[in-house]
Amino acid sequence: MELIKKIKQAETQAQEVVEQANVQSAQLAEQRRKSRAESFEEEQVQRKADIEASVKAAIEEGLTEVNGLRTQADKDRNQLREKAGAKQGGATAKVMDYLKG
Repeated sequence: MELIKKIKQAETQAQEVVEQANVQSAQLAEQRRKSRAESFEEEQVQRKADIEASVKAAIEEGLTEVNGLRTQADKDRNQLREKAGAKQGGATAKVMDYLKG
């Protein structure tokens, strides 16, 4: 009789240990899931910040290039005006001579 009680107690304790292990396993799985979700969220935030920084750098680089091209275009335009202005007087004189002539 005493042996049967001890066996039943051992079975009850074993069942409690199994249930406790299942609960702990579920809690651990939930903690890991939350941890992965938090890590994923942090990575998403970091990725977004990196993309925004890259876009900002690209915009700044593009604006710098645009300003350089505008400066070069202004120089080229001024040189062309100077050349055309120098030739304009001679061309006007030739046309006037031709029309008089």
